[in-house]
Amino acid sequence: MKLKAFIVLFALSICISTQAAIVDTVQVKSKKMNRNIPCVIISPDKQTGKTYPTLYLLHGYSGNHKTWIGIKPNLPQLVNEYGIIVVCPNGENSWYWDSPINANSQFETFVSDELIKYIDKNYPSIPNRKKRAITGLSMGGHGAMWLAIRHQDIFGAAGSMSGGLDIRPFPDNWDMKKQIGEEDKNQQIWEEHTVINQLDKLENGSLAIIFDCGYSDFFLTVNKNFHQGLLDRKIDHDFIVRPGWHNAEYWNNSIDYQLLFFNKFFNKKDTKTE
Repeated sequence: MKLKAFIVLFALSICISTQAAIVDTVQVKSKKMNRNIPCVIISPDKQTGKTYPTLYLLHGYSGNHKTWIGIKPNLPQLVNEYGIIVVCPNGENSWYWDSPINANSQFETFVSDELIKYIDKNYPSIPNRKKRAITGLSMGGHGAMWLAIRHQDIFGAAGSMSGGLDIRPFPDNWDMKKQIGEEDKNQQIWEEHTVINQLDKLENGSLAIIFDCGYSDFFLTVNKNFHQGLLDRKIDHDFIVRPGWHNAEYWNNSIDYQLLFFNKFFNKKDTKTE
C-alpha cells in the first residue's frame, strides 16, 4: 500500500509540474496612441486567491508579441514553475520610446503606464515595483533598460539580452530614424534617447540589473561599454558574456539565467510594500 501511495503521489507531482499556464492574447487600449496593442499574457493556471510577481518581456526589431513564445516554447511551464506572470507586448519597431516625431509610436507611455495599469486591474499581479521586472532581447533589451531606469517607481529589476544599449554607433539601422529622426540632423535627440546616457539616473541599489551578450554578437562592444559605465558609477549589477550569436538559440538559453535572477529578486526576504 505504501508503494502504491508513493507511485500515485509521484504521478500527481509530475502532472502538477507540467500543467500548462494560461496563455491569453489580448488587445490593450492605448489612450495616448488611440488604438489597441496586442499582447500575450502568460499566467499560472492556479490563481485562486493568489497574487504573483510580473515580468515584462520585450521582443526585438521585426518581432511582435508572439516572438517569445516562439523562442521559448516551454515559457508557460516556466511561468507555472516560478509562479510569475509574464507579459509580452507588441512594441512594433518603436525601440520602446515615446517618439518625438511619430504620434502613433508612444511605447514608453504604453508599457510603463497603460499596460501596467491594465495588468494590475485584470490579472492577479502584485502592484509593487519590488514584484515587477522587465527585460528583453536586442531592441527589447534597450527598451527594458530605458523603461526601468526612467521609471524606477514602476520597475524594481531590469535585464537585457544582446541589447542595443547604445544606439549611436548604428545611425542607419533598424528604423530608428523613423522614431527620432536622422542622426546627423538630430544629434541631441539621439544623445537623449540612448540608454547608456541614462545611467546618471541610477543610484547603487536603486535597480536590480542583469544583462548579457554573446561573444560573437555585434552588440558586444556597446554592452561592454554599458558595463564599464555602471562600474564607473559603482552601480552593482550582473554582466555575463558567454559564447553565442545574435539569434534565437542564444536567447532561448539566456532567458533561463535571467529568470533565475528575477526569481531571486522577487523572493528577497526584506521586500516591503511601497
